Order: sequence, then structure tokens, then C-alpha cells
Amino acid sequence: MAQGKFVAYYRVSTAKQGRSGLGREAQQEAVRSYLNGGSWQLVSEVVEVESGKRNDRPKLAEALRLCRLHGATLVIAKLDRLARNVAFISNLMESGVEFTAVDFPQANRLTVHILAAVAEHEAKAISTRTKDALAAAKARGTRLGGDRGNLPAVAKDGAKASVAARIAKADNRASDLAAIIEELKVAGAVSLRQIAAGLNAKGIRTARGGAWSAVQVQRVMGRVV
Repeated sequence: MAQGKFVAYYRVSTAKQGRSGLGREAQQEAVRSYLNGGSWQLVSEVVEVESGKRNDRPKLAEALRLCRLHGATLVIAKLDRLARNVAFISNLMESGVEFTAVDFPQANRLTVHILAAVAEHEAKAISTRTKDALAAAKARGTRLGGDRGNLPAVAKDGAKASVAARIAKADNRASDLAAIIEELKVAGAVSLRQIAAGLNAKGIRTARGGAWSAVQVQRVMGRVV
């Protein structure tokens, strides 16, 4: 049985199908049948009218954002609703979102990790061929190598990169929250405390999993600005 929060993602290939509901209704029925009987909450349903060959799907990006905000799992009716290329798989993995496919429940982030591992294996094979080529060049007398760099400087750069990564993660989180905060403002939340209450009411937690306060909202809004 399904447990927890879910965000459903439906895709139809043409604008005509999007207007008529052809294909979408079947996907909705499949998702709801899959969830039926468990202790679950369908946070949102997002419909994309797009070609399966493209990766820049704004509605999928919205669905992933909602999953991150609510700590939800992305659920799709059929595995072929997701693109079949390495770049898309990598983006899904980097999103940090778990997903499940109704027609193949065993397919999750572990599955796409395996697919990505295949691509990584090919990259290693290329690296091996490159090393072999360098070894052959060295055997021919070609001079290889160079300055290995200043290790303390490298360590310092690594620390800077770590700080930058944490800042980027916080900025991305703030970006995810921006649209929700704007919706609350439009709905009449004019103070930081009201916005915090609105986020709590929507079941959205802070980055550390706690309830929102006015100060935390202020920090997030500062990052958005």
C-alpha cells in the first residue's frame, strides 16, 4: 500500500490531447488506483503538454519543486512518461526526489542510478582508453606530466567549494519556495508571521524539517531578493 505524500505528474504529447483530456484521464485513474487503500496524501497533480524528446519541461520542474517542498514522492502512471536519455536521468537524480511508476513500482531512484551507472561505466572506459593512449605516447618518448599544483592552495579551494555548495543549496531551496510565498501574499498574507503560518498550513517544512517562524521566512525572502 502507498504511504506518505505524493505529487502526480501526467504528460500528454499534444496540445489537443491536453485540452481533451485524452490520455490524461487514463493516467489519473492509474495513479489513483495505485494509491487507493494506503495512508497517503496527493499533494498536487501536474499536467505537462510536451514532446517526450525534450528535456526542458517546466511542469516537470514544478512537480519536482513541489516534491522537494513537501517531502513527497513523484508518481507517474507509466515509465515512458519520463524521457529516455542520460541527461534527463541525471537531472532527476540531482533533484533529490524519489519517484515511483505505477506500471513498474520497482523503478525508483535506485533504478535510474543503475542507468546512470551504465553511462558512468562508459565514461570510465573512455578514461581507460585515454590512459592507454598516454602510456603509448610515453613509450614513444613523448614527455608527459606537469605541475601537480600547490596542495595547501588546493585544500583551501576545496573548502571554498564546500561553502559555495551549501550556499547554492540554500539558494535553490529559497527559489523553490518563492512561488509558494508569492501565492500566500496574493491570498492576503502580508506579514512574515502570516506567511510562516501559511507555509505550515500547507505542510511545507523548513530545510531542517521543523515549523516555520517569521525569522526563517525573512531569511528565505532575503535569499530570493
